[in-house]
Amino acid sequence: MTDPRTEQAPSGTTLIDQPVTRAPGRPLDPPAEFTQLREEQPVVRVRFPNGSSGWLVTRFDEGSQVFSDPRLSAKRPRHDTPEGEVSEAGEDSPFDVGFVFMDEPEHGAHRRLLAGRFTPKAVRTKLQPYLEKIVDEHLDAIEAGPETFDFVQAMALPIPCLVICELLGVPYKDRDGFHHATEAMMDMARSRAERDAGAHWLIDYITALVAEKRRTGDTEGILAELIAKADDEESILTDSQLIGLGVLLLFAGHDTTAAMMGLSTLTLLTHPEQREALLAEPAGTGAAVEELMRYLTIVQFGLGRVAKEDLELGGAQIKKGELVVVAMNAANRDPRVFENPDTLDLDRKMVRHMGFGYGVHACLGQNVARAELTTVLPRLFARFPGLRLATPLEEVPMDFTGTNYGVRKLMVTR
Repeated sequence: MTDPRTEQAPSGTTLIDQPVTRAPGRPLDPPAEFTQLREEQPVVRVRFPNGSSGWLVTRFDEGSQVFSDPRLSAKRPRHDTPEGEVSEAGEDSPFDVGFVFMDEPEHGAHRRLLAGRFTPKAVRTKLQPYLEKIVDEHLDAIEAGPETFDFVQAMALPIPCLVICELLGVPYKDRDGFHHATEAMMDMARSRAERDAGAHWLIDYITALVAEKRRTGDTEGILAELIAKADDEESILTDSQLIGLGVLLLFAGHDTTAAMMGLSTLTLLTHPEQREALLAEPAGTGAAVEELMRYLTIVQFGLGRVAKEDLELGGAQIKKGELVVVAMNAANRDPRVFENPDTLDLDRKMVRHMGFGYGVHACLGQNVARAELTTVLPRLFARFPGLRLATPLEEVPMDFTGTNYGVRKLMVTR
């Protein structure tokens, strides 16, 4: 590796630095060193910034094996924290992370407690009318406001917050509190104490909300449904897991989609031909969103698994207990799977990508995210066809330290 941000560690492994920055002038592309590794060392032994060691996978086929091979466990240690913060799965989080860190069959049993609320049919019939209403209201507010505005504050953040509040049964008036707590918890540039403070705010908030719903008998929203399931004598859901699920759904349900919405808008603003094609063929918005998910891949530090036994992966010999992390942003640009992968092609015919993860642990809320993006993007550019960046691309502040990659502020002119 020739990039100055990587060096050979004493053990002979490659040291991967974080936060992971992009090449100057190319904020929408994965880190250059990941691309180089994908072509030269697709399964490479690495030492992560926190001092732990493991393996980094940068190709799609090997990455999909990591997520589907039962010999690899979701019960893994963190790798995306600062130096010295190495711990077992869940121990570095003040709340129970639930099915995210579970293997089958436990994972499937807990996931099924929620799955019915996130099917395409449930999203289409129960959420879509509300989503269209709030999107149009926010577009009306933009039209009535100043010509130059921050798209993140005007739409990318409030729309996902409103949606997750509607789904969970969380008061929207509390959005500033849970968003700021989420930002602190997921920012790897902050101290451990700051991140834990954000997590504890969310835990205390959900704990109080659960108690209030139990006291009043409130039955609205997913959180109330989970309370009813947890209170059943034969329930597999403990109170600790109930609180953890509430926290997980609240922060993941708005932060990921907000990042993706802002980044997608920036991408379309810098690809005018693709934007015009989307406006001309709104029926193709679904395919366009899948391509944006592949092209952008916001989970920037990758997802990991731990080997439950010795195994071979892409020619590498993985030992029992070793951590294997998939750089999904590199895998989603693998030329062995995607033709001209570094080109944004909104008409691309795709049957799989890792934008929502992969396998049985793929993002539970992916259909909600799809609905939000397929509603916002065509409506935004149909209402404001002349929408343009108000600053040069290189001056758009990117989020290099959050768990999800995105834009911190996106000033645009309508």
